[in-house]
Amino acid sequence: MHDVALFIPCYVDQFYPQVGMATATLLERLGCKVHFPEDQTCCGQPMANAGSTDAAAPLAERFLRIFEPFPYVVCPSGSCVSMVRHHYRDLLPGRTVDAVGKRTFELCEFLVDILGIQSIPGRFPHRVGLHQSCHALRELRLGSGSERVVPRFNKVRTLLASLEGITLVELTRPDECCGFGGVFSVEEEAVSCAMGKDRIADHLQAGTEVLTGVDVSCLMHLDGLVRRDRQPLRVRHVAEILAGASG
Repeated sequence: MHDVALFIPCYVDQFYPQVGMATATLLERLGCKVHFPEDQTCCGQPMANAGSTDAAAPLAERFLRIFEPFPYVVCPSGSCVSMVRHHYRDLLPGRTVDAVGKRTFELCEFLVDILGIQSIPGRFPHRVGLHQSCHALRELRLGSGSERVVPRFNKVRTLLASLEGITLVELTRPDECCGFGGVFSVEEEAVSCAMGKDRIADHLQAGTEVLTGVDVSCLMHLDGLVRRDRQPLRVRHVAEILAGASG
């Protein structure tokens, strides 16, 4: 049995708690003992992205202190995991941060790389479009990325494809940014919305019924545009799909 500390990002905690519950349910169902340190807070990514490194550094210190005792930290967010693994060393120069960073994983990454799982038992008879968020794809390498000359792979898609009855649609631009980008979506609202609508249009032409991904922030952005334009799409985090199908 793997001892796992569950790290829940701000967006999940405040707006989509069902994603956190689905993550815990799935991990427990797959044999993990899940711990939830209740004094956890934000990882500091919003402040760091806005250039407020002085405000982000204490949160990074807190994260390291809280999660250091655990052998694994699992989070349903590629961008938050990327923050811990790749950017804490910039916030805390001179500090040893890699020990915790190397033990911090995005959910699907943990299932594939640590638990060695390639398939999830369950059924999800829908046409599903996978949005590959930038941090997860290009910093965590959950997929190969279309711009790289390497053998094709995609950890999230592998897990989804194992579900009975699912159809994974083929997008014209499978790894293009949705335009969220945190503070970018506020400072460059028009550009952000245009990029999001481009992604939604790609899913619609492919026949997507359920749009999914590993980052609630990106999905929240896309879901807002879907609802505003009354598009015939449902948006669900990958943890919700995997936990629901396997249950």
